[in-house]
Amino acid sequence: MDVRELKNFIHVARAGSFNRAAAELYIAQPALSRQIAKLEEEIGVPLFVRHGRGVRLTAAGARLLERAEVITQMVGETGEHVRASVDEERGYLAVGLPPTMGTLIGAELVRSFRAVFPRVSLHIREGQSSSLQEWVLDRRVDLAVVYNQPPLDAFNVRPLYSEPMILIAPPGTKMPKEGFHIRDLANLPLILPGLPHSNRRVIEHAAVQHGIRLRVELEVDSVALTKQLVKAGVGYSILTSIAIRDEAARGDVLAQAINRPSIRSTVAITTLRDAPSSRFVTAWTAMLREKLAGFVQNEQWRDDIVWLDDGDS
Repeated sequence: MDVRELKNFIHVARAGSFNRAAAELYIAQPALSRQIAKLEEEIGVPLFVRHGRGVRLTAAGARLLERAEVITQMVGETGEHVRASVDEERGYLAVGLPPTMGTLIGAELVRSFRAVFPRVSLHIREGQSSSLQEWVLDRRVDLAVVYNQPPLDAFNVRPLYSEPMILIAPPGTKMPKEGFHIRDLANLPLILPGLPHSNRRVIEHAAVQHGIRLRVELEVDSVALTKQLVKAGVGYSILTSIAIRDEAARGDVLAQAINRPSIRSTVAITTLRDAPSSRFVTAWTAMLREKLAGFVQNEQWRDDIVWLDDGDS
Protein backbone atom coordinates (compact mmCIF):
# COMPACT_ATOMS: atom_id res chain seq x y z
CA MET A 1 0.00 0.00 0.00
CA ASP A 2 1.22 3.51 -0.76
CA VAL A 3 0.23 7.03 0.26
CA ARG A 4 -1.63 7.69 -3.01
CA GLU A 5 -3.82 4.64 -2.43
CA LEU A 6 -4.56 5.79 1.11
CA LYS A 7 -5.41 9.32 -0.08
CA ASN A 8 -7.80 7.96 -2.71
CA PHE A 9 -9.34 5.61 -0.14
CA ILE A 10 -9.96 8.58 2.17
CA HIS A 11 -11.57 10.49 -0.70
CA VAL A 12 -13.98 7.62 -1.48
CA ALA A 13 -14.83 7.24 2.22
CA ARG A 14 -15.60 10.94 2.61
CA ALA A 15 -17.54 11.19 -0.67
CA GLY A 16 -19.52 7.99 -0.07
CA SER A 17 -19.40 7.21 -3.79
CA PHE A 18 -16.80 5.97 -6.28
CA ASN A 19 -18.28 8.12 -9.06
CA ARG A 20 -18.25 11.29 -6.96
CA ALA A 21 -14.74 10.65 -5.64
CA ALA A 22 -13.41 9.92 -9.14
CA ALA A 23 -14.86 13.17 -10.46
CA GLU A 24 -13.33 15.15 -7.59
CA LEU A 25 -9.94 13.45 -8.08
CA TYR A 26 -10.05 13.85 -11.88
CA ILE A 27 -9.37 10.16 -12.48
CA ALA A 28 -11.42 7.45 -14.20
CA GLN A 29 -13.86 5.61 -11.97
CA PRO A 30 -12.67 2.12 -13.06
CA ALA A 31 -9.08 3.07 -12.19
CA LEU A 32 -10.18 4.26 -8.75
CA SER A 33 -12.18 1.06 -8.20
CA ARG A 34 -9.11 -1.02 -9.10
CA GLN A 35 -6.98 0.90 -6.61
CA ILE A 36 -9.46 0.25 -3.82
CA ALA A 37 -9.81 -3.42 -4.82
CA LYS A 38 -5.98 -3.73 -4.69
CA LEU A 39 -5.96 -2.11 -1.26
CA GLU A 40 -8.65 -4.51 -0.03
CA GLU A 41 -6.63 -7.44 -1.40
CA GLU A 42 -3.46 -6.25 0.33
CA ILE A 43 -5.21 -5.82 3.68
CA GLY A 44 -7.30 -8.96 3.25
CA VAL A 45 -10.72 -7.58 4.26
CA PRO A 46 -13.48 -5.60 2.52
CA LEU A 47 -13.27 -1.87 3.20
CA PHE A 48 -16.62 -0.81 1.71
CA VAL A 49 -20.14 -2.14 1.48
CA ARG A 50 -21.74 -1.24 -1.86
CA HIS A 51 -25.39 -0.10 -1.89
CA GLY A 52 -27.76 1.70 -4.25
CA ARG A 53 -26.65 5.21 -3.29
CA GLY A 54 -22.91 4.53 -3.20
CA VAL A 55 -20.68 2.91 -0.61
CA ARG A 56 -20.42 2.73 3.17
CA LEU A 57 -17.37 1.86 5.23
CA THR A 58 -17.14 -1.54 6.87
CA ALA A 59 -15.87 -1.74 10.46
CA ALA A 60 -12.42 -2.53 9.06
CA GLY A 61 -12.72 0.37 6.62
CA ALA A 62 -13.56 2.76 9.46
CA ARG A 63 -10.44 1.63 11.36
CA LEU A 64 -8.30 2.08 8.26
CA LEU A 65 -9.79 5.55 7.64
CA GLU A 66 -8.69 6.66 11.09
CA ARG A 67 -5.13 5.40 10.49
CA ALA A 68 -4.99 6.59 6.87
CA GLU A 69 -5.93 10.15 7.81
CA VAL A 70 -3.18 10.24 10.42
CA ILE A 71 -0.61 8.76 8.01
CA THR A 72 -1.42 11.04 5.07
CA GLN A 73 -1.63 14.08 7.28
CA MET A 74 1.79 13.33 8.76
CA VAL A 75 3.31 12.71 5.32
CA GLY A 76 1.78 15.87 3.89
CA GLU A 77 2.87 18.03 6.80
CA THR A 78 6.35 16.63 7.40
CA GLY A 79 8.22 19.24 5.38
CA GLU A 80 6.16 22.15 6.63
CA HIS A 81 6.28 20.86 10.18
CA VAL A 82 10.08 20.95 10.17
CA ARG A 83 9.98 24.60 9.11
CA ALA A 84 6.96 25.69 11.12
CA SER A 85 7.05 27.20 14.56
CA VAL A 86 6.04 24.85 17.32
CA ASP A 87 2.95 26.84 18.27
CA GLU A 88 1.21 26.66 14.87
CA GLU A 89 -1.98 24.55 14.88
CA ARG A 90 -2.45 22.27 11.88
CA GLY A 91 -4.96 19.56 11.07
CA TYR A 92 -8.34 18.75 9.55
CA LEU A 93 -11.90 19.11 10.82
CA ALA A 94 -15.09 18.04 9.07
CA VAL A 95 -18.41 19.18 10.55
CA GLY A 96 -22.04 18.67 9.56
CA LEU A 97 -24.73 21.32 9.82
CA PRO A 98 -28.43 21.30 8.96
CA PRO A 99 -29.43 24.05 6.47
CA THR A 100 -31.22 26.21 9.05
CA MET A 101 -28.23 26.15 11.38
CA GLY A 102 -25.85 26.96 8.55
CA THR A 103 -27.92 29.99 7.61
CA LEU A 104 -28.30 31.06 11.22
CA ILE A 105 -24.70 31.07 12.49
CA GLY A 106 -22.59 29.17 9.93
CA ALA A 107 -20.64 32.11 8.51
CA GLU A 108 -19.97 33.66 11.92
CA LEU A 109 -18.87 30.29 13.33
CA VAL A 110 -16.46 29.60 10.46
CA ARG A 111 -14.98 33.08 10.78
CA SER A 112 -14.37 32.62 14.53
CA PHE A 113 -12.83 29.18 14.09
CA ARG A 114 -10.48 30.30 11.32
CA ALA A 115 -9.37 33.26 13.39
CA VAL A 116 -8.05 30.84 16.01
CA PHE A 117 -6.98 27.98 13.68
CA PRO A 118 -6.06 29.61 10.34
CA ARG A 119 -4.02 26.60 9.17
CA VAL A 120 -6.62 23.92 9.95
CA SER A 121 -8.39 22.52 6.87
CA LEU A 122 -12.12 22.94 7.51
CA HIS A 123 -14.80 21.00 5.62
CA ILE A 124 -18.45 21.97 6.14
CA ARG A 125 -21.09 19.46 4.99
CA GLU A 126 -24.76 20.45 4.94
CA GLY A 127 -27.58 17.91 5.11
CA GLN A 128 -30.68 16.61 6.83
CA SER A 129 -30.32 15.14 10.29
CA SER A 130 -30.66 11.55 9.03
CA SER A 131 -27.77 12.14 6.60
CA LEU A 132 -25.72 13.91 9.25
CA GLN A 133 -26.11 10.96 11.63
CA GLU A 134 -24.94 8.61 8.87
CA TRP A 135 -21.93 10.82 8.12
CA VAL A 136 -20.90 10.82 11.80
CA LEU A 137 -21.24 7.03 11.91
CA ASP A 138 -19.17 6.66 8.72
CA ARG A 139 -16.59 9.18 10.01
CA ARG A 140 -17.19 11.48 7.08
CA VAL A 141 -17.68 14.26 9.64
CA ASP A 142 -16.13 14.58 13.08
CA LEU A 143 -19.26 16.08 14.62
CA ALA A 144 -22.69 17.24 13.52
CA VAL A 145 -25.51 19.46 14.74
CA VAL A 146 -28.58 17.24 14.60
CA TYR A 147 -32.31 17.71 15.20
CA ASN A 148 -34.06 15.13 17.39
CA GLN A 149 -31.19 12.65 17.61
CA PRO A 150 -32.54 9.18 18.52
CA PRO A 151 -30.79 7.48 21.45
CA LEU A 152 -28.24 5.17 19.81
CA ASP A 153 -25.30 3.53 21.58
CA ALA A 154 -22.87 4.55 18.85
CA PHE A 155 -23.27 8.29 19.54
CA ASN A 156 -22.41 10.80 22.20
CA VAL A 157 -25.25 13.32 22.19
CA ARG A 158 -25.05 16.75 23.84
CA PRO A 159 -28.47 18.46 23.80
CA LEU A 160 -28.26 22.23 23.29
CA TYR A 161 -31.80 23.61 23.19
CA SER A 162 -35.38 22.84 22.27
CA GLU A 163 -37.81 25.00 20.32
CA PRO A 164 -41.50 24.75 19.48
CA MET A 165 -42.73 23.51 16.13
CA ILE A 166 -45.15 25.92 14.49
CA LEU A 167 -48.01 25.42 12.06
CA ILE A 168 -47.63 27.68 9.02
CA ALA A 169 -50.48 28.53 6.66
CA PRO A 170 -50.92 30.47 3.40
CA PRO A 171 -51.50 34.24 3.66
CA GLY A 172 -55.18 35.06 4.18
CA THR A 173 -55.97 31.86 6.08
CA LYS A 174 -58.33 32.36 9.02
CA MET A 175 -56.38 31.23 12.07
CA PRO A 176 -57.93 30.35 15.45
CA LYS A 177 -57.08 32.92 18.10
CA GLU A 178 -56.57 30.27 20.73
CA GLY A 179 -54.05 28.36 18.62
CA PHE A 180 -54.20 24.88 17.18
CA HIS A 181 -54.88 21.66 19.04
CA ILE A 182 -52.91 18.71 17.74
CA ARG A 183 -56.21 17.04 16.75
CA ASP A 184 -56.82 19.93 14.31
CA LEU A 185 -53.91 18.68 12.20
CA ALA A 186 -55.95 15.71 10.96
CA ASN A 187 -58.14 18.07 8.91
CA LEU A 188 -55.35 20.05 7.21
CA PRO A 189 -53.60 19.28 3.88
CA LEU A 190 -50.01 19.05 5.10
CA ILE A 191 -46.67 19.43 3.34
CA LEU A 192 -44.14 17.46 5.40
CA PRO A 193 -40.74 15.87 4.82
CA GLY A 194 -40.60 12.16 4.16
CA LEU A 195 -39.40 9.65 6.72
CA PRO A 196 -36.83 9.26 8.23
CA HIS A 197 -36.56 13.08 8.38
CA SER A 198 -36.26 14.12 12.04
CA ASN A 199 -39.13 16.66 11.90
CA ARG A 200 -41.45 14.06 10.39
CA ARG A 201 -40.57 11.55 13.10
CA VAL A 202 -41.39 14.02 15.87
CA ILE A 203 -44.68 15.09 14.26
CA GLU A 204 -45.78 11.51 13.55
CA HIS A 205 -44.95 10.48 17.11
CA ALA A 206 -47.11 13.29 18.49
CA ALA A 207 -49.96 12.31 16.15
CA VAL A 208 -49.82 8.65 17.22
CA GLN A 209 -49.80 9.65 20.88
CA HIS A 210 -53.07 11.55 20.37
CA GLY A 211 -54.72 8.99 18.14
CA ILE A 212 -54.86 10.99 14.91
CA ARG A 213 -53.80 10.28 11.35
CA LEU A 214 -52.11 13.10 9.48
CA ARG A 215 -53.34 14.15 6.05
CA VAL A 216 -50.01 14.46 4.21
CA GLU A 217 -50.63 15.81 0.70
CA LEU A 218 -46.98 16.34 -0.29
CA GLU A 219 -43.64 15.07 0.99
CA VAL A 220 -40.94 17.71 0.58
CA ASP A 221 -37.61 17.48 2.39
CA SER A 222 -36.47 21.03 1.56
CA VAL A 223 -37.42 23.62 4.18
CA ALA A 224 -37.01 26.47 1.69
CA LEU A 225 -39.28 24.83 -0.89
CA THR A 226 -41.85 23.93 1.76
CA LYS A 227 -42.13 27.58 2.79
CA GLN A 228 -42.55 28.61 -0.84
CA LEU A 229 -45.31 26.04 -1.36
CA VAL A 230 -47.18 27.22 1.72
CA LYS A 231 -46.82 30.83 0.58
CA ALA A 232 -48.30 29.79 -2.79
CA GLY A 233 -51.34 28.28 -1.08
CA VAL A 234 -50.56 24.62 -1.79
CA GLY A 235 -51.03 23.52 1.81
CA TYR A 236 -49.93 23.85 5.43
CA SER A 237 -46.74 22.72 7.10
CA ILE A 238 -45.13 22.34 10.52
CA LEU A 239 -41.64 23.75 10.99
CA THR A 240 -39.45 24.92 13.85
CA SER A 241 -39.95 28.44 15.13
CA ILE A 242 -36.46 29.55 14.06
CA ALA A 243 -36.96 28.23 10.54
CA ILE A 244 -40.06 30.35 9.86
CA ARG A 245 -39.53 33.48 11.96
CA ASP A 246 -38.36 35.72 9.08
CA GLU A 247 -41.12 34.58 6.66
CA ALA A 248 -43.78 35.04 9.33
CA ALA A 249 -42.47 38.54 10.14
CA ARG A 250 -42.68 39.50 6.45
CA GLY A 251 -46.18 38.06 6.09
CA ASP A 252 -45.09 35.46 3.53
CA VAL A 253 -46.83 32.83 5.68
CA LEU A 254 -49.07 32.88 8.73
CA ALA A 255 -47.70 31.17 11.84
CA GLN A 256 -49.67 29.74 14.73
CA ALA A 257 -48.52 27.77 17.74
CA ILE A 258 -49.63 24.21 18.33
CA ASN A 259 -50.23 24.65 22.02
CA ARG A 260 -52.59 21.93 23.13
CA PRO A 261 -50.09 20.28 23.56
CA SER A 262 -46.99 21.78 21.99
CA ILE A 263 -44.61 19.81 19.78
CA ARG A 264 -40.95 20.58 20.46
CA SER A 265 -37.79 19.90 18.46
CA THR A 266 -34.43 19.34 20.18
CA VAL A 267 -31.06 20.37 18.75
CA ALA A 268 -27.92 18.50 19.84
CA ILE A 269 -24.24 18.06 18.99
CA THR A 270 -23.55 14.47 17.97
CA THR A 271 -20.15 12.74 17.89
CA LEU A 272 -19.08 9.12 17.60
CA ARG A 273 -18.73 7.50 21.01
CA ASP A 274 -15.58 5.49 20.22
CA ALA A 275 -13.78 8.31 18.37
CA PRO A 276 -11.26 10.39 20.36
CA SER A 277 -12.22 14.05 20.54
CA SER A 278 -9.54 16.24 18.96
CA ARG A 279 -8.73 19.74 20.15
CA PHE A 280 -10.43 21.03 16.99
CA VAL A 281 -13.68 19.22 17.81
CA THR A 282 -13.54 20.60 21.34
CA ALA A 283 -12.87 24.14 20.10
CA TRP A 284 -15.61 24.02 17.44
CA THR A 285 -18.11 22.70 19.99
CA ALA A 286 -17.28 25.48 22.45
CA MET A 287 -17.59 28.15 19.73
CA LEU A 288 -20.86 26.68 18.47
CA ARG A 289 -22.33 26.66 21.95
CA GLU A 290 -21.20 30.26 22.52
CA LYS A 291 -22.76 31.48 19.26
CA LEU A 292 -26.02 29.64 19.94
CA ALA A 293 -26.20 30.83 23.54
CA GLY A 294 -25.82 34.43 22.39
CA PHE A 295 -28.46 33.90 19.76
CA VAL A 296 -30.89 32.29 22.20
CA GLN A 297 -30.45 35.17 24.66
CA ASN A 298 -31.64 37.60 22.01
CA GLU A 299 -34.93 39.10 23.17
CA GLN A 300 -36.56 38.10 19.88
CA TRP A 301 -36.15 34.39 20.64
CA ARG A 302 -36.22 34.15 24.42
CA ASP A 303 -39.84 33.06 24.75
CA ASP A 304 -39.47 30.20 22.24
CA ILE A 305 -36.16 28.59 23.10
CA VAL A 306 -35.43 26.37 26.11
CA TRP A 307 -31.67 26.09 26.67
CA LEU A 308 -30.71 22.54 27.73
CA ASP A 309 -26.91 22.67 27.88
CA ASP A 310 -25.36 23.68 31.21
CA GLY A 311 -21.95 24.18 29.58
CA ASP A 312 -20.17 21.44 31.54
CA SER A 313 -18.20 18.96 29.44
